[in-house]
Amino acid sequence: MIDNGEQAPVNTTLNGVSQEIKDIVDEIMYPLPSSIMTESHAGANKVLSSKRHKNSEVASRQYGINIFIVGLLLMFATHLRITGVAESQRLIFLIVLMLTQVLWMTFYMAIGNRKKWAVVEKDGHAGARWLKCGIGLFAGTTIIMHALKLGYFIGYAKCKSLIEGIYPVTHIIHTVFQVYFLWRHSKDVIKSFKIVERFGLIHSVCTNLLLWASAVATESDHQLEGHMGRLTSLGFVNISLHEEHIMCNCTTDLCASFKKGIYYIYPFYIEYQILASAMLYVLWKNIGNSLEHYHRPKLNFRGVVPGTLLGFSVLAATIATVAIYLLNIGRTKNDSESALRIYYLYSITVLSFMCIVSVIGLAIYKLETTAIVKEDSPSVKLDKDLLVGSAIGSWITSWCSIIAIIVAENHPDYIWYNLPYSILVILEKYIQNLFIITYINRKDKPIHKKPNMDISVTSDDTSFSTERTEFRTGNEDQMKNRNLKESNRNTKQQNFVFLDDMPQNSSARFKKATLRNITIALFLCNISLWIPPAFGCRPQYDNGLEAIVFGFIPWIIVIDIAVPFSIFYRMHSTYTLFEVYCKIGSS
Repeated sequence: MIDNGEQAPVNTTLNGVSQEIKDIVDEIMYPLPSSIMTESHAGANKVLSSKRHKNSEVASRQYGINIFIVGLLLMFATHLRITGVAESQRLIFLIVLMLTQVLWMTFYMAIGNRKKWAVVEKDGHAGARWLKCGIGLFAGTTIIMHALKLGYFIGYAKCKSLIEGIYPVTHIIHTVFQVYFLWRHSKDVIKSFKIVERFGLIHSVCTNLLLWASAVATESDHQLEGHMGRLTSLGFVNISLHEEHIMCNCTTDLCASFKKGIYYIYPFYIEYQILASAMLYVLWKNIGNSLEHYHRPKLNFRGVVPGTLLGFSVLAATIATVAIYLLNIGRTKNDSESALRIYYLYSITVLSFMCIVSVIGLAIYKLETTAIVKEDSPSVKLDKDLLVGSAIGSWITSWCSIIAIIVAENHPDYIWYNLPYSILVILEKYIQNLFIITYINRKDKPIHKKPNMDISVTSDDTSFSTERTEFRTGNEDQMKNRNLKESNRNTKQQNFVFLDDMPQNSSARFKKATLRNITIALFLCNISLWIPPAFGCRPQYDNGLEAIVFGFIPWIIVIDIAVPFSIFYRMHSTYTLFEVYCKIGSS
């Protein structure tokens, strides 16, 4: 016989467990927007919702890490040709990941279209229109590349595995679905089905990261084959690598053209995968968040002629330098040394210019007296982390080059140009990161002004009573009250004036014009510095000094890891500098 004193705690525990299970089921089966929850209901579930939010975030992160580890291990096993692990097995794993992501995106879009009554919040910082256009362009080149891969497979279909033909078809389907999804939903702040969507998004992020890693490995192997032949022109021993030997003949005359075209497109494909990963990661970080209103400044291109002319001059010099480098490297010893000298002189000039203008931009910031508050959007935080993280690749190779120059026994003349080049690579990324993060991390503090007398503003108490009425009276009253609250919110926004809308004196206008020119010049310079490594100008491979000091295999591993990060840094810098340019109007 159990007395009442012993039975009460048991019943309390069971009731608590059953209530928690009920809350989880309610979230999945009947997602309720926060705007139509009563104040008391929201307060009672605040702690439980926070726990579920944190637990699902940790669980999904661990799931993604494990998926990524398995994919990397399969990739290393196939590239190292470990017995028992075939390339087809790695491709099957990637196909399963891509099809799973396609199913999840279909579920998300189908459920989202049915919930017409839901209030959809948007992150104004995420998914800018020009960024969507960029990923659309890269996706188009990705589709072309996999169409070429399919044509290459058809030419050698007699001696290739069927999975090598299924893979490009699956990748094309995955790319089409993903671009459509990012165009429609990259700004979404997910409030319902949060557990399912969190796992789906982290699965998508890791799938794209694995596709990026696979592309980097394949493209690095191709680049390495060409660089080994170039080293002979500088007097180094020729080292041959493993080459693929196909056991049958191509049934068309286009196989060689297909293969050549594939490797020309790889730089764009690599950028597409990492850009898609970043956009999906922002979606994942925004799940369940409450974001404040984002004031998007007007885009203004007046007064940027000097910066634009300087930027296009650098771009023209870049194209000429790349052409000279590719035409001369690997021909004779004199031609190769001349190509390296020209590349180093070009890079030293451009990097010095970028350091100077970045310092000027930071000096202008120090002279600012405007009231400033920091941005706290997940997309802004990700931009800062990616800038610093991707710069590590260049810093590693530059410090290795500096050490190699110091300790090497022989120093050809062209090697001494490498020393200031390596130092400037470190300084330029350091200073540019400070410039970008300083301006992307700020927003204007709005200044209150008196509301017009003919506009009434609803108080917070009225807003709370509206929510209670909305919850009680049904769908028709919900829509009316929601429209009323939206009108009140717009009225409150009219009671602020942002600093870019205020009259400015000549000194402020001059500072703003200077910052715009600096930003547009840095934007074009980063595009220019993206071109050489993306299209085969890699002096870290071709000068041969670091390979002698550190050993051929260790140095090649360092380069294969670091150069893709350096390429991504330049592309991501162009994106963040565009965001900085948009913010200059309100800075």
